[in-house]
Amino acid sequence: MLNLIFLHKNYIIAILVFLFLSIICQITLGVIYHKLIWETEHMSSTTNKSLQQLKLKFSGCHKINEKVSNVPIFVDKFISRIKVGWFPLSFLKHLSGQLMLLAVLIAGVGACMGIVHNESFISISPFYAISFLGLYCYFAIASLVDIPGKIKILHINLVDYLENHLASRLEQADLDMQLIQPEPKTKSRTKSADTSIPADSSMTMESLPLSSDEAEELEHLLKEFLL
Repeated sequence: MLNLIFLHKNYIIAILVFLFLSIICQITLGVIYHKLIWETEHMSSTTNKSLQQLKLKFSGCHKINEKVSNVPIFVDKFISRIKVGWFPLSFLKHLSGQLMLLAVLIAGVGACMGIVHNESFISISPFYAISFLGLYCYFAIASLVDIPGKIKILHINLVDYLENHLASRLEQADLDMQLIQPEPKTKSRTKSADTSIPADSSMTMESLPLSSDEAEELEHLLKEFLL
């Protein structure tokens, strides 16, 4: 068996390398999502930059729009934009599948080249064996890692925190700010009400305080008017 493997050494090495990289991508995704799920259990004290940005963005949208209407869609957009370095996690997931397909393709090319050179079925059998074992390992590890299940748990935790914890805190903070701010005082109305004189209040000439000069002048005017 080893002689058959060394007979197509270059093809076998390439197949094993791509299979290994594909499985590593799956395991890396599982570790990243598991860490995010753990961080969502401690959102109030998390140090994860992505989750901190989510909290800041949600708070900003809540202040601008007074309320985020569809929190699940907001969380889905966040999950789809999570990155590892320069690459989103969705790219890493697709890369894992493409590497697996590339390994199977190389195995098929190697088997075809063996058939073209009139090699026996036993000599090209390592390609089929490695392909089947590689596919089994890939799907077995993918089922153990369970990326869709981890994404679902992450989504539930984030929606629960934003709707039931952060949103209520922001609403309470808004109410507290409204209570702290003083109500506008209607000084102009009170002043005008205090200084206004009723229209029906009649003031007679006798009740007006007049000096002696003013009284004489008024008496002189009345005499001229009557005479």
